Amino acid sequence: MRTYRHPDDYAAVRSLWESIERGIHLGRSDTADEIAKKVADHPDLFVVAEAGTQLIGAIMGGFDGRRGLLYHLGVSEAHRRKGIGSALLREIENRLRARGCLKCYLLVTKDNSEGIEYYLKRGWSPMQEVDLLGKEL
Repeated sequence: MRTYRHPDDYAAVRSLWESIERGIHLGRSDTADEIAKKVADHPDLFVVAEAGTQLIGAIMGGFDGRRGLLYHLGVSEAHRRKGIGSALLREIENRLRARGCLKCYLLVTKDNSEGIEYYLKRGWSPMQEVDLLGKEL
């Protein structure tokens, strides 16, 4: 595992994200220019996993000084069920803790029951007391 390097890793990460069957929905904020903004803000909160020279996993996090947020955890299909996703998740959680983050959120699409189960097994909990709202700016 290592910290993502922009722009060198962008094409491989984008390709990985696009290969994920469900759960990762790419949008305007996932372009190279937008990722550059994210990396400039918190470069240590974007971690990739490699096997040799091949990028096989990635997770991106953010921290606003109060709460953390995780985005786009993905592992290539050929390398799943080997603990790589869990290692990436632990690493980003540790990096957030090191920044003083006390609570973190992540979003899982409602059609991704496998993803929901994955996070539940790793100590994440549904937040029944809130509704998620969004707005395109």
